[in-house]
Amino acid sequence: SAVDGRTTRHPGYAVSQRLRKRIEEAFGWIKTTGGLRKTRHRGLARVGWMFTLRVAAYNLVRLPKLLAAT
Repeated sequence: SAVDGRTTRHPGYAVSQRLRKRIEEAFGWIKTTGGLRKTRHRGLARVGWMFTLRVAAYNLVRLPKLLAAT
């Protein structure tokens, strides 16, 4: 890693890495399973709408796991 010990020694760094992994998993799912690696639309409005739709679908996929944890 290019990050030196002055940064990694803080407890907030470990928390940041765990949260980053969770965010990266969502974007990975959206790109692969959600099919947003290659957009089929042009323009910010349409691409933004498709992204919102994929994020909503990912939330529905996560919902059973989140409900089971409670």
